[in-house]
Amino acid sequence: MSNAMWDALAATPLPEVRRRAAIVDDLAEVEPVTVTGARRLAWNDRGGQSAVWYFAEDGHVLLLTFDHESDLNLYAEEDFALQESFYGGVPESLVALVRDRPENYESLNLTDSATGRTIHHAGGVFWYDGTRWHVSDGLGEYCRREDADLFGESGFDYCLDAYRFGQAFTPETVVEIRDEDGRYEDEKEKEADLPGVHEVFTRHG
Repeated sequence: MSNAMWDALAATPLPEVRRRAAIVDDLAEVEPVTVTGARRLAWNDRGGQSAVWYFAEDGHVLLLTFDHESDLNLYAEEDFALQESFYGGVPESLVALVRDRPENYESLNLTDSATGRTIHHAGGVFWYDGTRWHVSDGLGEYCRREDADLFGESGFDYCLDAYRFGQAFTPETVVEIRDEDGRYEDEKEKEADLPGVHEVFTRHG
């Protein structure tokens, strides 16, 4: 399985993954949430794409990505069984973090009409076992069966771009990216933003 972003994530120590997740969560103005046994951090682009991290107390991690325009947008299909299958192979302790939970901006619920049970939608389901990262068995099997581009259709590359795994991640690089995205009207506005970004990095030192 060859993917530059996947390789960069795999090479990043977990404490650094968590630090970057906390900084990006703060910069995106997403409220961190503590659920039973885990801390939830997230990013969204305010346009329907998102990355959601659940850092469990036992050192495991669940990562969900979502691109609302991709073929893996199962929320649009309202297919609970297929969505649930994407969590196949993920430890139940991690799946429990997204099963029968209140929905939120990044993760709406799909509902099983027969039982009323719910599960958070996600185009990409990935998890960390304390040593290495895995693509969920269910997602991998579906993409092989449908000949789907796993990392592209799941939104993995786009949704993790803000974390700059394998690249420099500083207040200056954040401001430069914002500038490239057309966030600032002039150099003065760009310079004025930098101290606030520095504060965010310091907060999650």
